[in-house]
Amino acid sequence: MMAGSVLDDSLAFGALRACEEAAVAACRLVGRGDEKAADQAAVDAMRAGLNRIPMKGRIVIGEGERDEAPMLYIGEEVGTGEGPEIDIALDPLEGTTLTAKAMANALAVLALAPRGGLLYAPDTYMDKLAIGPGYPAGVVDLDASPADNVKALAKAKGKDVSDMTVCVLDRPRHEEIISGLRGAGARIHLITDGDVAGIIATTNPKTGIDMYVGQGGAPEGVLAAAALRCVGGQMQGRLFFRNDDERGRAAKTGIEDLDRKYDLRDMASKDTIFIATGVTNGGMLDGVSTGAGGVRTHSMVMDSASGAVRRVRTRMPVKA
Repeated sequence: MMAGSVLDDSLAFGALRACEEAAVAACRLVGRGDEKAADQAAVDAMRAGLNRIPMKGRIVIGEGERDEAPMLYIGEEVGTGEGPEIDIALDPLEGTTLTAKAMANALAVLALAPRGGLLYAPDTYMDKLAIGPGYPAGVVDLDASPADNVKALAKAKGKDVSDMTVCVLDRPRHEEIISGLRGAGARIHLITDGDVAGIIATTNPKTGIDMYVGQGGAPEGVLAAAALRCVGGQMQGRLFFRNDDERGRAAKTGIEDLDRKYDLRDMASKDTIFIATGVTNGGMLDGVSTGAGGVRTHSMVMDSASGAVRRVRTRMPVKA
């Protein structure tokens, strides 16, 4: 950790335990077809874990507004009430549908930053663009077309566009994006859910994902930005509003410029810790497994202050 950082090792360990416990709780409902029950189990477990951590925690990205979510709602205070002031972005179950259908890449996800370090984003959509580290600033831009961006990134990588792979959520609203990218010659890697994992995939050459583009939840955008802050890369986002109610949500969070284009450092402005634990098996993490030896989890812990990325495998006793 960086000297003087409020994000110390004990805080990171407590957050890791909370993430692991959320994943284990959700895992019990994998394949059972009940998204709400799986999500609630993860929420209950993560909240209990967070409340054991010595901190003055505040949820800035959570399960929704207070009148919609009884736990881990935006603005809720968690922790023991003693220790550093921490802002928290979380998704106790990133991929409720993936969990209900026993599909790959469901995660429990959590990011921490000193107070004011994470964008207080409303629960609306966000247009997103992300690439991995090692390329000139501005090589891609949210205001350019996806086709132009993939061509620019291919040039920076020294690759043919035909060798480029772009990750996109499989949604009808992305038909034009997909058509434009394929028209440029790029390959498309479609995912059904889980755009946090999709964005992180751009930072790992083993995934073969060169770029992420598309529209998804703004809260997930902030979580992904926190991860990229730790490992490098570029990301831009712009809030997308479908109606006046959503514009009102933005106003409640203090956002005045509804057309603002956010970059990575706007969404994660201070040092962050990002943690993800696999619920189901995926390209990034193994899922929870249960056997005679206990419950096993696989997590990733990223620290922007040190640049460290740790893979953590934990075995714990099976609870009755």
